[in-house]
Amino acid sequence: MQNEIEAFIGDLQGRGLAANTLDGYGRDLRDLAGALKAQGIADIREVRPYHLAGYLQKLRGQARSNATLSRRVVSIRAFFHYLQLTKRIGENPALSLEAPKTERKAPQVLPVHEVEKLLEAPRTDHPGGIRDRAMLELLYACGLRVSELLALNVEHIRLDFGFIVCVGPGGRERMVPIGPVCAEWMAKYLTEARPQLVREGSAETALFLNRLGGRMTRQGCWKLIKKMAREAGIQSEFTPHTLRHSFAAHLLAGGADLRAVQEMMGHADPATTQLYQPAARIRIKEEYERAHPRGAGSKQGGRNR
Repeated sequence: MQNEIEAFIGDLQGRGLAANTLDGYGRDLRDLAGALKAQGIADIREVRPYHLAGYLQKLRGQARSNATLSRRVVSIRAFFHYLQLTKRIGENPALSLEAPKTERKAPQVLPVHEVEKLLEAPRTDHPGGIRDRAMLELLYACGLRVSELLALNVEHIRLDFGFIVCVGPGGRERMVPIGPVCAEWMAKYLTEARPQLVREGSAETALFLNRLGGRMTRQGCWKLIKKMAREAGIQSEFTPHTLRHSFAAHLLAGGADLRAVQEMMGHADPATTQLYQPAARIRIKEEYERAHPRGAGSKQGGRNR
């Protein structure tokens, strides 16, 4: 079964799927292969619907979350669909698999003042600090995934036209506007900091460079951003993806069109973008209560009448 899994992952890789997505499929299917082997099934053609149903039931018995079960079902369906298309199997045993319904939680969003504190956290008196500030500004200004940020090359930044070219999952390109503050920091990084980070004579095309002059890694980026969040005093749960969530929620709270935000985020399904609307409404209510003379945060608002 391992050969079939490797062939499937290779096919996905050829379609340009992100490395994290490929790793997820690989982990899910290797776990399935182990469970099937324990049942004495070595040939993929021997797998029947009840084997797969039993595997999912075993996961439920291990108290796995609905989100985990749903992801496993997606992986299994895609795998067996591929096997059927490539004539490795006749009947598809995964056709009747049903994923449990999962409740999609509203994403974690920072208030504007905390975003501002985060953006101002890096010390910009040295090249690395200017780079960090430019990275944060770009994440928030354009709502990028960290993988998209790190995949950017210098040629993708078009400050003269006021946008960037972003390559998302599956190799899909989209153009995202870049605001004037972010553009200012990007220009500072490109003219002052990056020339000091790149090695002399290097042909490195990556936009954001590490201290060795190579493309910054995902692990290095996460470590830097988490460090800056601590320095900014952010107490709430925070990941680099939080800036992407905040970008969408703040745009919607400011009255941006849902379809426009969907395009900028690179969402294939508008339902994904709609997840940010509750967060946007919460922020609007908080701002009202803080600023309105009769809001809950005002002295008048707190009086008994």
